[in-house]
Amino acid sequence: MLRTRRSHFCYKAIVFIWVVFFPLISSSYHDVLAGTEEVYKNIEVFSEVLRKIEKSYVEDTDPKELIYGAIKGLVGTLDPHSFFMSPEEYKELMIETKGSFSGVGIELTIRNSVLTVVSPIEGTPAFEAGIKAGDQIVMIEGESTKDSSIMEAVKLIRGPKGSKVKLTIRREGTEKPIDFVITRDVIPIKSVRSSFLPFNIGYIRISNFQSDTGEELSEALEGMEKEKKLEGLILDLRNNPGGLLSQAVEVADEFLDSGMIVSIKSRDKKEEKSVAHKNKKSRMYPMIVLVNEGSASAAEIVAGALQDNKKALVLGAATFGKGSVQTLFPLSDGSGLRLTTAVYFTPSGRSIQASGIQPDIKVAFIPPKEKPKAKKPSAVRESDLEGHIEGKTPEPKKEEEEGISPDVRERIDNDNQLSRAIQILQSWNILSHMESQQTQE
Repeated sequence: MLRTRRSHFCYKAIVFIWVVFFPLISSSYHDVLAGTEEVYKNIEVFSEVLRKIEKSYVEDTDPKELIYGAIKGLVGTLDPHSFFMSPEEYKELMIETKGSFSGVGIELTIRNSVLTVVSPIEGTPAFEAGIKAGDQIVMIEGESTKDSSIMEAVKLIRGPKGSKVKLTIRREGTEKPIDFVITRDVIPIKSVRSSFLPFNIGYIRISNFQSDTGEELSEALEGMEKEKKLEGLILDLRNNPGGLLSQAVEVADEFLDSGMIVSIKSRDKKEEKSVAHKNKKSRMYPMIVLVNEGSASAAEIVAGALQDNKKALVLGAATFGKGSVQTLFPLSDGSGLRLTTAVYFTPSGRSIQASGIQPDIKVAFIPPKEKPKAKKPSAVRESDLEGHIEGKTPEPKKEEEEGISPDVRERIDNDNQLSRAIQILQSWNILSHMESQQTQE
């Protein structure tokens, strides 16, 4: 009876594998005919191994785990961004793209066969704990991550709010691995934040690209433009791991009145182009886009589009370099397949795969140091002399009068890339006004 059950399972498994593998290994009926003999040969080997496991393996096996394991192995031979998900994993991914999940808040990839942080999401437990882009996660809860898939790692890292997870990190420049014990929390991702900087410069931070990012950006821009006449805008895409391609196109379109945003080429060499539309309001103020090694995928699409269309200067460090597009395929049993289906190119035809977006102005981030205590100046000035006459120069406006809060001032002081961007926009405006005056004269 057991023999009959196993034989029946083998037959069903072979049929199932054929049904699953068939669309993955063929793009057209002609291709199938050309490779039929090779396909049958490989399927035969697979069924032979399956029969041996059923007949001779030392313990009973779960048919579903065998099939899922085989599919994961198949997809795992492709590239770091393609993977198969069980129904539970696929459901979690769908929840994440809608903007809320429970975990620590990091975007992961596999780089050189090692589980690597693309970037921590701003404001999350991982970000606050000090996890950085490029960190290699070598252990989760004391267990090695060697040969772990991204989804397996995600499953271990996520958990109920308030629970803790221990991540062991290998970081460039440190001799020994670093342990981080992080308390999980609900990660409600508000993807767009905005504020004002000195000199009427607007600041917009996009932390990732989810289903409503384009709409959030539009609302933020309209609100800022109603409140003040912007003399410039800084779009901060640092440590933005990417997200939905459609939202990257919407964001770039907010700033462009014409020109190409991105082109996508798939296996069949067909090219899809996304083109900017005329905006109701023309945004003529100068722009700077901030990027770093944690800016990836959709963030790189936006930076590349604004750079190639001469709409903005890109400042910071070279980006991550993920120039491929993934498509999600729901499968019949509730599982899912994330498959790399195309590569994208910037408007000038650049592929940023592995090389990333190169900034127009390279500025490495310098971590803030503890400020030294103020020393009494050695040189004597007029103001130091007893009985000196007070000057008539009016005092500069306080930051509160300019609408700049102490928190914003502290952020500028501790962020050399942001500070440099402000200086450039300020100089830009000064030179523009000088040129305008000379023209009038």
